[in-house]
Amino acid sequence: MPRLIAIAPEAAAGKSKALLAGVQAQLGMTPNLMRTMAHSPAALDAYLKFSSTLAGGALSKQHREQISLTVGEFNQCGYCLAAHATLGKMVGLKPEQIKQNRTGADAEPATDALLKFSRKILEKQGHVSDQDLQDVRNAGHDDAAITEIAANVALNIFTNYFNHMAQTEIDFPEVAPLNSESAACCHAEGSTCS
Repeated sequence: MPRLIAIAPEAAAGKSKALLAGVQAQLGMTPNLMRTMAHSPAALDAYLKFSSTLAGGALSKQHREQISLTVGEFNQCGYCLAAHATLGKMVGLKPEQIKQNRTGADAEPATDALLKFSRKILEKQGHVSDQDLQDVRNAGHDDAAITEIAANVALNIFTNYFNHMAQTEIDFPEVAPLNSESAACCHAEGSTCS
């Protein structure tokens, strides 16, 4: 049961109404994540701007979705896993690749290094080692890409934690947990999946 109710776009007011209309125009739908964030026009605007700005950066849309899957799995965010599995398919990721990306791995070496580095950021709370940085550089990622990996991880931590707190209703096709502990967490009534 959601703790924060998603605002219907037609019931939104002021800046939230305009922001939700922009989401609808761009995506053809208004996901519950954005509708729930609309309680704070400042938070919704910040999220949309951060996401939009990163979309014009050095990382491909596939890499951004793959990072989202890695972070969502690490943080056990059912909403984000469902959303990014759907979006991942839309940008050309195959189902088996999506499952592998959730574990922080990929068959392609440069992408694998990018996702492993993303997991290192999560596991070490940003305190990565010199070797961690060298490993991602050795795979062909420059400092611009490394900076954007960190930014994408941070953006996804925000949405994961927001969804845990709000218990946002999932409005994308749900994905199965990768392990039974995840299943117990994400399907327990009132669970925050933390």
